[in-house]
Amino acid sequence: MIVASLVIPRRFNGPPRSGNGGYVCGRLALHLAGPARVRLRAPPPLERELMVEVTDDEARLLDGEVLVAEAHRCELDLLVSATPSFVEAEAASKRYPGFLHHPLPGCFVCGTHRAEGDGMRIFPGPTAGNESVFAAPWVPDASLADTSGRVATEFIWAALDCAGAFALKPANDELMLLGELSARVDRDVRPGERCVVVAWPLATDGRKRFAGTAIMSVTGDLIAVAQATWIVVSSLDR
Repeated sequence: MIVASLVIPRRFNGPPRSGNGGYVCGRLALHLAGPARVRLRAPPPLERELMVEVTDDEARLLDGEVLVAEAHRCELDLLVSATPSFVEAEAASKRYPGFLHHPLPGCFVCGTHRAEGDGMRIFPGPTAGNESVFAAPWVPDASLADTSGRVATEFIWAALDCAGAFALKPANDELMLLGELSARVDRDVRPGERCVVVAWPLATDGRKRFAGTAIMSVTGDLIAVAQATWIVVSSLDR
């Protein structure tokens, strides 16, 4: 068993006191080769050293004795619902529901209170051709690059996160939190590259909602794809 440590910087929050789900899932998935399924078991705390336990097929994130998240290798073959152009994504983003009401305006990925160069500012809105498909433009900035100059994989996972929740069209008084994210990253992204984030609903099962998300290049090539399980919660305690 390999044991490592991980700290979630405050910048990468989702709810005010815990890490953005997609970012945390991506950090843990880095310890496994290929597509992975990550289940969040507890709110990931910020600015605290967490332990990572890794075996051949599993990675676990621990806060002391508390299991925060667990990752497993998986197969992911999800058909992308639609491939809006960058221009269409720009138009859709103007209809972002978060501009009118946002349950987590400080979220690193989709928060409206985050400035350019700080948050990722991915603002998905319904596309003109199909209002069940949400899309947003994404041009990653240089602060998201790793030492190789490419956008770090955890930020690709983060970009696959929040759009799915908005595509599920929660009511204004309904709060959903990420429960599980399965993702496959097919190629690297460079800072400054124009991308399109697209999301669509899949199914509903009680308090669980399921969505697909993808990142596309401006030429329509698939960069990454994910399937998420969102859970409707009664209140935010994280």
